[in-house]
Amino acid sequence: MLGAIASVGAEEWAIDSQAEWEAATGKKQQLTIESGVASSSEKKATFSSVLKQFSEKRSAKSIVFAQSPLWQNWEPIENLGPSNLGDAPILLSIGPDNYWMFGRYGGKKPKNFKGEPATLEGFNVPLVTTPFPNQFDAPGGLQPRLGGYHAWQSRDMVHWVHHGPVTEKFSAWSTTAEYADGKAYIYYDFPNDQDPHVYVDEDLTDGRPGVNHGMAFDDPSHGSDCGVIRDLDGKFHLIVENWDPINAQRHSWDSPLATHAVSPNGIDSFKILDPAVDLRTKPTGETGTYKHPHWVKEHPERFKTNVAEYEIHEPEQEAFGDWAAISIGGQYYLFGDYDPVDGHMSACWFTSSDINQPFTFCDHIGQGHPDPDICFAEGQFYLATQMKTDYVSPGPWVESVEARVGVDTDNDGAIDQWTDWTEVRETYRQREGFAKQIDKTAASIDLEKLPPGHAFQFEFRLTDTTENKSRPMMDRVVLTFE
Repeated sequence: MLGAIASVGAEEWAIDSQAEWEAATGKKQQLTIESGVASSSEKKATFSSVLKQFSEKRSAKSIVFAQSPLWQNWEPIENLGPSNLGDAPILLSIGPDNYWMFGRYGGKKPKNFKGEPATLEGFNVPLVTTPFPNQFDAPGGLQPRLGGYHAWQSRDMVHWVHHGPVTEKFSAWSTTAEYADGKAYIYYDFPNDQDPHVYVDEDLTDGRPGVNHGMAFDDPSHGSDCGVIRDLDGKFHLIVENWDPINAQRHSWDSPLATHAVSPNGIDSFKILDPAVDLRTKPTGETGTYKHPHWVKEHPERFKTNVAEYEIHEPEQEAFGDWAAISIGGQYYLFGDYDPVDGHMSACWFTSSDINQPFTFCDHIGQGHPDPDICFAEGQFYLATQMKTDYVSPGPWVESVEARVGVDTDNDGAIDQWTDWTEVRETYRQREGFAKQIDKTAASIDLEKLPPGHAFQFEFRLTDTTENKSRPMMDRVVLTFE
């Protein structure tokens, strides 16, 4: 007989903390429990709980499994989107089969090239072929170029329809986009690395920028390259580089500090909150300076000098920036640049269970200056970068997890009936009306057909089926009773 835990009147058996995991462990093989997470460096591992006992019979309702939010489940792919999309990519998933990318229009059409009429499933507008693979011009895409970002639309993340300009030359430093109430909010820096501005565009297909509302956030710090995400209450959250503590010129124009500001409408009235990321080292009290090449040139009316001051910190600091955001079942993620003290740049990500709380570093991937963006499309998560490689992931859940639950019906301290072994996994879908809020269906087993009993036990088996560095890491298990 395994060890037992006595409980009276409990409706939920939750295993979450390190102490709870240790108390709930009956047997385990190839499994390590550290910092409240059960995982293994081997391909397979197993866990058997102790018995959860009750003085009176209970009925089990469900068991729910949650893995670590570390999200290392990424696979490299060829660069996403149109082959001639240049500069930092922006992704915006408006809904199923309605995916957008924004970037500068690059590549020249051969002089003798003439587009031919074409059709593409899901598009009911006149299209013509282009010299670029899997790309077509819609009427908006034939409008004059304005020197800024352009819009491309896809139904499958493979074929792209070019709809033309969405920003202008002065607003070409576009950084991020959101969607609300049928309108796209496209943010840009003006000048480069300063003060997020915003267009609100009701028609991304017309080949013309939307309404330019100008400065959205009068940022008191230098640096910008913001990411934006709406919370479930509809408020707009900007995550912005803050260069106050670092010589940004020597750190890829990134910083250990990220400002967090929130607005009710995404256009103005942004209020600064506590930093989203703060990995500053110790301030010395001394001040240094650096220069930026664009400020005076692009906006001389506002900036009279390219010289900026910063507070010197020691030891040398890691830097992050070019932020992008997404939320999965209320777990928020920030993706961005990672410029370590000693090493190569790569794409990194942070996470927090609350948009208003500090984010913690998860991991990094790739090599190069990423300036990334993230979206959910075609049932997967896509990470687009400026690097030679982009990435795709089925989500933070890592395969494979099989589980079963047993019941002691006669109160003799032994399991009399088990459920079948069942593979459990999370599933994801985009929340209607939101571009970056992804709903999550928990990994669970319905136990209502299991007979009532005096004690219950659960087991799970972890199998690492991926070729990437991810592995199943069980963070929390909750067994619920009637």
